[in-house]
Amino acid sequence: MAKPRRTASPHASRHVLFTGFPGFIGARLIPRLLELEPGTTFHCLVQEKFLSAADASVAALGEEHPGTKGRIRLVVGDITSPGLGLAASQAKMLLKDLAGCFHLAAVYDLAVARDVGLRINVEGTKNILEFLAGAPVFERLDYVSTAYVSGTAVGTYRETDLDVGQKFKNFYEETKFLAEVAVKESGIPAAIYRPGIVVGNSKTGETAKFDGPYFSLNAMGVLPSPGAFIKVGTGDAEVNLVPVDFVLEAIARLSTWPGAIGKTYHLTDPSPATAFEIEEMFAKALGKSFLYVPVPLLIAKLLFTPTPIQKAFGMPVQSLDYFDHPVHYDAKRATKDLARFDVACPPFSDYVQHLVAFWRTKKDAITRGAMI
Repeated sequence: MAKPRRTASPHASRHVLFTGFPGFIGARLIPRLLELEPGTTFHCLVQEKFLSAADASVAALGEEHPGTKGRIRLVVGDITSPGLGLAASQAKMLLKDLAGCFHLAAVYDLAVARDVGLRINVEGTKNILEFLAGAPVFERLDYVSTAYVSGTAVGTYRETDLDVGQKFKNFYEETKFLAEVAVKESGIPAAIYRPGIVVGNSKTGETAKFDGPYFSLNAMGVLPSPGAFIKVGTGDAEVNLVPVDFVLEAIARLSTWPGAIGKTYHLTDPSPATAFEIEEMFAKALGKSFLYVPVPLLIAKLLFTPTPIQKAFGMPVQSLDYFDHPVHYDAKRATKDLARFDVACPPFSDYVQHLVAFWRTKKDAITRGAMI
């Protein structure tokens, strides 16, 4: 029998645990959350090795967003450790008034080894869930999953779907799936967000990583024009791209709305472009012209398997699977619930120029990272 939960004082500061700070999304989400709920205090769980970067981020946020001053507290710990690596007294003090949790920390890498993915994505999430179970006034968990828990599923994958008998294209997908299963089975009140492939800001193009569709830009940037460019498979498969500012605003709005508890949301483009359409839009934005040569997915993967090729393009071979997989992410629930906040995913054609402009400026300065 579940123990009764006491009610937090409505006049008290709302205390929230946050993982994934000072990541690109985390460092931008907290200021927006504090605009919407100024009384919140965020306790950001940070590994010792990232403490100096987190301190610098807190200071920078305080200058840029004065409303964050005194509202972000750093807690040294680790999601992969039992009890999050906190001393018993420290854990007790944090749990006493803990009302919420944002769990973003994960390894976002299509080429992740299974043991690493299990330790961080699965065991890390289970450690968070076990910790939250001890919070007497806990209200909600806001958990960031991925649309790609769909794995090898084809056709329409719905927000109410999870296990549909799918297999997985890589261990990233599998471990994020297992983590979401753990969240569902925990019984903790939660809202779950499944973003598509996250790209730069739709207004500025800003991003912290050039991965996913940016691999096409990397290749197009060095190839002569007019020239030839490969088209993986038929090019007709949808590639679900979402700008980071849409993902941030969607999470911020839904996480401060009680109606989102118990729901899973596809933070995806309801009308995504196809792989070929994206390539054409990139080429046009670059001012280049290509003859597209169809290459079957299996052949393309063989061509890109050698490590030097992957390094040259900054592209794990696993990413090719996302350019020729026939799945559509139904986002009716997200579209409906976000409409109350006037939030909608813009079409790729509206912001592709901004992505390319930012890429041109920063392509040599930003280390390519992994896909969400």
